Amino acid sequence: MLTDDKELLNQFNKPELKEMAFTAIVKKYQEKLYWHIRRMLVDHDDTNDVLQNMFIKVWKGLENFREDSQLYTWLYRIATNESLTFLDQQKRKASVSLDEDESGLSNKVIADTGFDANKLEWKLQLAIQKLPQKQRLVFNLRYYDEMPYEEMSRILDTSEGALKASYHHAAKKIEDFILNH
Repeated sequence: MLTDDKELLNQFNKPELKEMAFTAIVKKYQEKLYWHIRRMLVDHDDTNDVLQNMFIKVWKGLENFREDSQLYTWLYRIATNESLTFLDQQKRKASVSLDEDESGLSNKVIADTGFDANKLEWKLQLAIQKLPQKQRLVFNLRYYDEMPYEEMSRILDTSEGALKASYHHAAKKIEDFILNH
């Protein structure tokens, strides 16, 4: 399997290799993008739906990809935007306040069959779901994906300073939650 994005993009633009190149792109990035989306949405089925919609958008838009950024950055931006759109739609459907919606994400964590409130990893997940949406996103990208602030800045179209502040506030809130629950 090819791993060079530039080569995959070149192949995608050749009609006879388009499907093979797209399949290789999906295989290369599917798992990373799944977990990126899953950390925002919590639910497996919702994550699969958003991931599928994201790859449909990628398929439709890939021939217009200008390569101003890395393919990885472009894919993460689409995944992030699709996830945020999904969360906004869920909020509108439920007609609930932001606080109630975030407790809904916490309830999804608690409803997981493996949930054990005494385990640190579950406390961490509960703490993350209680964060405001932007802080949750920044924390996940930095903590789980180990994404540099520079890369995050391109994906989220936010200054590095603002991202560092968001991460700092998120980490402090998570620490307080874990210590007090």
